[in-house]
Amino acid sequence: VAGIAATFLRSALAGHSAGGAANGACRGRGEAARGGGPRPRRGRPPAGGVAGPHTHGPAMSAPATLRTPLLPKLVIAPSFILSLLFIYGLIAWNGYLSLSASRLLPNYEFVGVEQYVNLFESERWWVAMKNLAIFGSLFIFFGMAIGLLLAILLDQKIRAEGVLRTIYLYPMALSFIVTGTAWKWLLDPGVGLERSMHLIGWEGFSFSWIKDSELAIYCVVIAAVWQTSGFVMAMFLAGLRGVDSEQINAARVDGAKPWQIYLRIIIPQLGPVFVSAFVILSHMAVKSYDLVIALTNGGPGRSTWLPSVFMYQYTFTRNEMAVGAASSVLMLLAVAVVASTGVPASMPSRPHRPRRRRWRGPSA
Repeated sequence: VAGIAATFLRSALAGHSAGGAANGACRGRGEAARGGGPRPRRGRPPAGGVAGPHTHGPAMSAPATLRTPLLPKLVIAPSFILSLLFIYGLIAWNGYLSLSASRLLPNYEFVGVEQYVNLFESERWWVAMKNLAIFGSLFIFFGMAIGLLLAILLDQKIRAEGVLRTIYLYPMALSFIVTGTAWKWLLDPGVGLERSMHLIGWEGFSFSWIKDSELAIYCVVIAAVWQTSGFVMAMFLAGLRGVDSEQINAARVDGAKPWQIYLRIIIPQLGPVFVSAFVILSHMAVKSYDLVIALTNGGPGRSTWLPSVFMYQYTFTRNEMAVGAASSVLMLLAVAVVASTGVPASMPSRPHRPRRRRWRGPSA
């Protein structure tokens, strides 16, 4: 692909240079024939008010045809074809598998929505959905709240802003596998926080949430919020720095307190940032898999199963490929709904501008 692109680039540049030289020569001969006078503009009549022979010429001259944007299309075509085949093609194939009788291997016998009925009748699926509701709501709320608080802290023009910003953003540079493993050691009663407190003399301290089937899902929330709050902080900090300073100065002149300025002036203008953060955290919550596997491995029992864990277990462990495909289709629809409703809301609205009409010469 790189060789083809380089070849077309050299040919396009050579054609562009030749076309430019020919265009310059034609322009020079035309001006010489007219006695060196200025060339009338295309689409407008000359000073005498009568349209000349050059007024309604062809829309594109011969040299301009050499500048047709063919090279960008040729460069993008391979990646577009690969994406079409291996992303959208596999999505369509997975959708058909969810309507088939596939088990250990793909079976293309069409059974309709039978696998979706089996999915909704599965108790494990509803356990995963309950955990997703708990994990998703707490993860999004605390991730956005802590990110906003950290952004407001850094917005106070403190001295160590660069150092603190790096520290807050560092967890996002780690993979969820590393984060899950580190928090697994930290929350393990035998080697982590509880044992450390016992070693320093606090014998009554107990923190064994990761071993409790009712509280283990909250350990996943803690680890996920720790990793993503710095990224959300960066988004809110960029939004805070983009607020109009004249409104803030006017509020200070009127005697408004700092918390009133943030609550009534600054934060209401961060609507697109809130929507963007919500969309990003929502799709991360739906697709969370590696953090759960590294931290709890879905346990104790199935107490920390999420839809992604359910999909993997049924597809590759329990030999229910069609049921796993049906669960992945529902996950895809959930992400698509969040993205389709959130992304347009985060776009700044453009003011309406009246369409300018081109002058087409004197009417007959």
